[in-house]
Amino acid sequence: MTASDALTLDPSLAELYKDLHRHPELGFQEHRTAALVAERLRDHGFEVTAGIGRTGVVGVLTNGAGPTALLRADMDALPVREDTGLEYASTVTAADGTGKEVPVAHACGHDLHTTCLLGAAGILAADRSAWSGTLLLVFQPAEELGAGAQAMVDDGLFDRFPRPDVVLGQHVAPLPAGKVAGHPGPSYAGSDSLRVRLVGRGAHGSMPEASVDPIVLAAATVLRLQTVISREIPATATAVLTVGSIHAGEAANVIPGSAEIQLNIRSYDTAVRRRILDAVERIVRGEAAAAGAPAQPAITEIERFPVVTNDGQALHKSLDAIASWLGEDNILDPGAGAGSEDVGILATSSGAPLSYWLLGGADPSLFTTGDTSDPALLDIPSNHSPHYAPVIDPTLPIGVRTLVTAARAWLP
Repeated sequence: MTASDALTLDPSLAELYKDLHRHPELGFQEHRTAALVAERLRDHGFEVTAGIGRTGVVGVLTNGAGPTALLRADMDALPVREDTGLEYASTVTAADGTGKEVPVAHACGHDLHTTCLLGAAGILAADRSAWSGTLLLVFQPAEELGAGAQAMVDDGLFDRFPRPDVVLGQHVAPLPAGKVAGHPGPSYAGSDSLRVRLVGRGAHGSMPEASVDPIVLAAATVLRLQTVISREIPATATAVLTVGSIHAGEAANVIPGSAEIQLNIRSYDTAVRRRILDAVERIVRGEAAAAGAPAQPAITEIERFPVVTNDGQALHKSLDAIASWLGEDNILDPGAGAGSEDVGILATSSGAPLSYWLLGGADPSLFTTGDTSDPALLDIPSNHSPHYAPVIDPTLPIGVRTLVTAARAWLP
């Protein structure tokens, strides 16, 4: 089987991908996507259960005695306005969890993940002589919210369906298409997202002396937060603190009564995480006190992702199988990254080892060295960018085959 055979076996995969890309859905709103997934799985002979963890879909195919392999794909999109210029670009808007109408796009590649797993499902179901055991396909909602995997577990994923012997999955990344990358051990950072509401005292713009200006307070807070990583965390620790949103006021001549900051923290070590969270609270409350704020600021958690840890033996088993046809030179170790994922919850909750890798999705001609040191990585749009979209060929056929190959390695 060549890398393009996946599309040859199911020529509708590319059109399915474009359709999913045109119709993205936010976390826990993946009703259309889930319906398409369920229909395809039934066509391939899987026993299908929808509505697991609200909008998740589970497909089970038992093919004789043997282990159970869980293959996972996430389905949700992001509140991002797409700016790729593709003919199948999203123009969708939807109400987010707060009721605000936002643009929606598959700026993280979950549409590709879903399509690849459906393609793998078709190949595995059509050639049952090549493997033995049970396939447990999990199409997960709300990964971007850090809530989908836990929602499926809480809804009885491992009580209602076979417990897996391994959890397999992949995430498309701005690496050259044709490359696969995986790192054993802690591989993806834990993440904490926080919302900070700063209370001031509103006034006319001509009378700042009557106010406690929350915009000035927010600006001082943002600047002071930048010192947490550079001055309070050891240089040997992996940690990131990003302020991704700041909002206050609606008019140029009105000092508003409050401001809101949203920030994100990435870390690997529990002690480092605790130190960052404590520093954030100290700085937020300290700046509010220094500004004479009339009320304490409110700090609330938006979402949280645990550290993702690849089982070394499980990962190598999967990557060795993939390397047997893709080539050893095309298997990379990207090291531990600051990105976050909730796929690890499926492994820890089931007690199964995790084997999770990155799938290159960028045009290979843009790269000079083709590895993780390539300077092109700084220029190519990354996941979550409004310009991000993987190239369909060869990313899609290779992504299908990586899943098929890994599954067969675990279901001999």
